[in-house]
Parts: sequence; structure tokens; C-alpha cells
Amino acid sequence: MTAILLTGATRGIGAACADALAGQNLFGTGSADGDLADPATPAQLWRAALDALDGRVDVLINNAGVFEATPLDSADDVWLAGWERTLQVNLTAAAQLCRLAVRHFQARGGGRIVNVASRAAYRGDSPAHWHYAAAKAGMVAMTKTIARGYARDGIYAFAVCPGFTMTGMADDYLASRGGAALLADIPLGKVADPAEVASAVRYLALEAPPSMTGAVLDINGASYVR
Repeated sequence: MTAILLTGATRGIGAACADALAGQNLFGTGSADGDLADPATPAQLWRAALDALDGRVDVLINNAGVFEATPLDSADDVWLAGWERTLQVNLTAAAQLCRLAVRHFQARGGGRIVNVASRAAYRGDSPAHWHYAAAKAGMVAMTKTIARGYARDGIYAFAVCPGFTMTGMADDYLASRGGAALLADIPLGKVADPAEVASAVRYLALEAPPSMTGAVLDINGASYVR
């Protein structure tokens, strides 16, 4: 069995990933395992995963994230606090875990990283979500950098970029922005189901050939094509 650390495993895409990876040696984390806004949390989660998985992690899946509006006209300190929290949770914590994983994989002869980014990495997001788009773009760039830097060590890195997905985060956003208008922007005519995203994550984590390292898979109903 493959030893996997999956963050944000308790709801939405993360819960669907946990279901898709059933049968593997999975360590899934959720909010009860610590606040990723605390820079100390990623190292704590990594140690907990190693303890639970007999000292071995083969695959890291960075899925945990927040989607919190910070309107442009917020007070300066509120806007900056929102920016810093979103960047810490969505990008910096993932980077901390990626660093720990790469060092672990170097010692063990290889491993895989799958980062759950977003369509926003390429298309941008609403005016209240600059920070979210910036964090997800950073995650994609980080994924490609890891892929290029460590392929010779047997370390492979991939990302998925979902568009709207029927999770708790997307439900509120769809309602606030007018669901019908948003759906009109998706040629497929529907938002993705978490299981669709999870199927891509599972493939990258377990089956994708090494030559795919650095790949970014779009799952957005053709609402943004590159």
C-alpha cells in the first residue's frame, strides 16, 4: 500500500479524495489537527503523519485551503490580515509540507506531490479574492519548480486546477454571485462534483507516468482553457 498524507481530508474535495484513495495507507488531516494559519502546524502534521505511517510517506497531497472574501474597501489592517491568512494557509503551509516531503523523498529514493490549486491560478478571481488567486498561482509555480528541480531524484510533482466545485466554499460563492449567471459561463453547464476532482488526484498520486511530472490538469467544464 502507498503511504499518503492528505490535508483537508474531512470535507469537499478532500473527503472525496479520501474515498478515492480507500485501500491505501492514508493519513488524512482536518481542522481538528491544527490551524494551518499557524506556521508551526505543517511540521506538526508531518511528524504526526510519519508516526502514523511507520516513518514513511510516499505521496503528499496538499488540498487544505480557505476561500475568504477580503473586499477592496476593507480597512487597511483587515485587508492585509486577510491577505496574509490566505497566503499562509493556501500557499505557505503547502510549501512547508512540500519542503519536508522533498527532503524525505530524497532520502528514500523518490515520491510524489499533488497540489490542489484552482482555475483562479490562471484566470484570476473576484475583486474580493486577489489573495486566493495569487496563492493558487503560486502553488502552480511551486509545483512546476519542484518537478523541474527534483525529477532526477525520482520526485514527481503535479497539480490540479478545479473550477467551481460543489463544496462548502463554492456553495456560498455561487449563491452570492448569482448561480445562474455563473453557470452560463461554464460550457459544460454544471460545476464539478468533488468525486471528479478526486479521480484526477488519485490518478496523479498513484498511476500517472513519471514523464507527466510538472503537469497541471484543468477540471473546470471548459470555463477556462489554456
